[in-house]
Amino acid sequence: MLLKSRQAVRPALKQDTYRQGDVLLQKVTQLPDNALETECEGFVILQFGEVTGHKHAISTNFAKLFTAKGQRYIEVQTGAQLVHEEHGTINLPQGYYRVIQQREYVPEAPPRDVVD
Repeated sequence: MLLKSRQAVRPALKQDTYRQGDVLLQKVTQLPDNALETECEGFVILQFGEVTGHKHAISTNFAKLFTAKGQRYIEVQTGAQLVHEEHGTINLPQGYYRVIQQREYVPEAPPRDVVD
């Protein structure tokens, strides 16, 4: 007699995330209701490199920066590219993204921001 084992069925979770160095972008369905636009000149700068001065940036022709309760969000249009001098360019699909500063764990020390 052949017995079949039961396996839990888990729905596939699809989260569109994009990582470039110390910056992580997580796609969200919409901006929070209390999001306020932040004016940027030329580029939406997501993070400056602390050592080299390089930056993770998207042209303001294709992106807008918003903040809500201390969290940053971007709205990107078709053609948006996240660029950095030391990383490969990422082509971002149109939509809204939450900007997350990567953190790293160091044993016996508090978590700290990743910097590149």
